[in-house]
Amino acid sequence: MFNNLRELITSMPDEKACRDYLIKERWNGVVICPYCGLNEGKVYVIEGGKRFKCGHNKCYKKFSVTVGTIFEDSNIPLTKWFMALYILSAHKKGISIFQLAKDIGCTQKTGWFILHRIREMMRQKVATKLNNLVEVDETYIGGKISNKHVKVRKPAGRKRHERVELKNKAAVMGLLERNGELKLVTIDKTDKETLQGTVTQHVSNEAVVVTDGLLDYRSLKDSFKGHEAVVHDNDEFVRGIYHTNSIEGVFSLLKRGIIGIYHQVSPKHLSRYCDEFSYRYNSRDMKDKHRFVLSVQRIEGRLDYKTLTGKK
Repeated sequence: MFNNLRELITSMPDEKACRDYLIKERWNGVVICPYCGLNEGKVYVIEGGKRFKCGHNKCYKKFSVTVGTIFEDSNIPLTKWFMALYILSAHKKGISIFQLAKDIGCTQKTGWFILHRIREMMRQKVATKLNNLVEVDETYIGGKISNKHVKVRKPAGRKRHERVELKNKAAVMGLLERNGELKLVTIDKTDKETLQGTVTQHVSNEAVVVTDGLLDYRSLKDSFKGHEAVVHDNDEFVRGIYHTNSIEGVFSLLKRGIIGIYHQVSPKHLSRYCDEFSYRYNSRDMKDKHRFVLSVQRIEGRLDYKTLTGKK
């Protein structure tokens, strides 16, 4: 078992070793057809182990170990994929496209696609609801108007009020179960209906919700076991066990990663960056090698370029 990136590279130096490792982690060592879901001892090895053929009389399709995963239909070697997967999951604030491309030896465009495919693996695919004590808050991602292009600055006018500032930013709601799971959700609006609807969607009605003093959260007490508001305007930040300091710490980590590593992100892909930071936060107690194994076990689901970019 490897303990760091160097040992990962030396333990799986070629494609055959990487394929064998994928077979072990994905199928527990027994090859299963990704098309029909059957093995029944009827999967044949072809092309020297690079591919397989389903022997079921209703299938007979050929496939490789990467079919149906984030690695599917990629000309990038698995050795480079594994390096990128380890680096992105281990680095606490992520890694930029340029740096990844230099580290593994690929183009910038390829590095961008690789990172977004890995973020697809990090996305939570099973809907769950937070319980117990849940901290809820919202933040805004985006630079200051004074640093933006003249086309953005002129409509804002000389006096840049807070409302104008927020219109040029993307909103993210954070929901954190105390000593539990984190969810970072992008929201289009920050009105009462959107805020309360997002909380209701992701939090169990048996939970106690802790928010700041925003009036839009006031009626949450009717939908949940309890609602506690910590009013920052009254210089109140902690009241017993009730506070929003943990979720605000998450926002700090998210923004430091975006400002320091990625520099800027588009609203279109912001949710994927939120998935990345949520995944690392939720696995923060794991060692890097164990997080890598978990990542390999979650690779099901392909993300193609057209779906990612929205281009025809």
